[in-house]
Amino acid sequence: MATSMTRTFGALRSVTCSSLKNAELALDVRHPGPLFLPVRTKKRYFIPPAVGLKGKKEENPEAKAQAAGIVFRQQYFERPINIACSAGVFDPYIPPEGDARLSALSKEGLKQRTEQIRQSATSQLAIRKIKEHDSEFSTKTFAELAQEIFVEAHNTLTHFNREKLHSLVTERCYPEMTRGNRYKTIRWRFVESLEPPRVVHARCPDMVTKGNLYGQVTVRMHSKQTLAIYDRFGRLMLGSEEQPKDVLEYLVIERHLINPYSRWRLHGKIVPSWAPPKDPVIKTVAIPGPELKPWEEYDALNYEVPKPASVQWNK
Repeated sequence: MATSMTRTFGALRSVTCSSLKNAELALDVRHPGPLFLPVRTKKRYFIPPAVGLKGKKEENPEAKAQAAGIVFRQQYFERPINIACSAGVFDPYIPPEGDARLSALSKEGLKQRTEQIRQSATSQLAIRKIKEHDSEFSTKTFAELAQEIFVEAHNTLTHFNREKLHSLVTERCYPEMTRGNRYKTIRWRFVESLEPPRVVHARCPDMVTKGNLYGQVTVRMHSKQTLAIYDRFGRLMLGSEEQPKDVLEYLVIERHLINPYSRWRLHGKIVPSWAPPKDPVIKTVAIPGPELKPWEEYDALNYEVPKPASVQWNK
C-alpha cells in the first residue's frame, strides 16, 4: 500500500514539473509561444475605405454597399413645420383704393364704407371664435394694443434686442424685419397717430389639423413716423431723422389660440397695390484723388477737387 502511494505521488510530481517547464518555455523570450489564436467569427461584407489615402479615387459607398447586399436608408429632405405661427396671411385684407385720401362723406367714400360693412360678416364670425379662446379680446381695445406692439417691436429692432424681438414678432416676421440690417444703423421714431387705429379684418383659420386655430387680425394704422438708415461708414442711405412722413399701414397681428401661453405678435404687413413706391437708396461714390507716392502726404499737396465742366443742354 505504501509502495503504491509513493508511486502515485511520484507520477503527480513528474506531471507537475513537466507542465511548469512547458509554461516556462511558453513565457520564455527566447522561445515565444502563441498567447492567443485569432478566430474568424463573422465575415465582413462591407469594409470601409482606409483613412489618409491620397491619390486614390473615392469609390461610391452606396454602390459598393448595394453590391454587397446592404441597403442604405433613404434620406428625406423636408422643411420643418413651426406650429407656433402660420406660414402666411390667410385671406388677406384688400385695402380700398384711395384710403386715407377720400372723405367718408364723398361718393367714393360712401361706396367703400358700404363694401366694408358687407364684407364684415366673415370677420364677425372669426371674432366670435377668437373670443371663445381669448375672453379678454375686444375690437375697441385691441387696436391700441396692436399699435403698442408695433411701436415696441420697431424700437427693439433699432437696438436689436434679439430675445425681446422674438416675443413681439412671429417666426415668419422676424427674418423679414432683420434681413439686410447687418452693419447698418437704424433710427426710427413714432411721432404721433393721425387717426385712431381700428380693426378692419379678422380671420380664424386652422392649419395641419382641424381645431388647430390661429387668430389673425388686421389693424389699420395711420401715423407720422421718422426713419433714417445709415451704412457701416455712417453715411445716410435712406430717409431722414428730422423730416417725419405720413404712413398708412395695415398690420396683421397673430396668435396661436389653442396655446394658453401664447400672445399676440406682429405677423406681417399688407401693402396695397396702389401704394406709392418706396424712396430710392441714396448712393455715395468715392471721388478719385491724386496718386500719392510713398513719401508724399495728401495734405501737403493742397489738391483741389476738379469740378465738372459745364455742358450746354439747350442752344
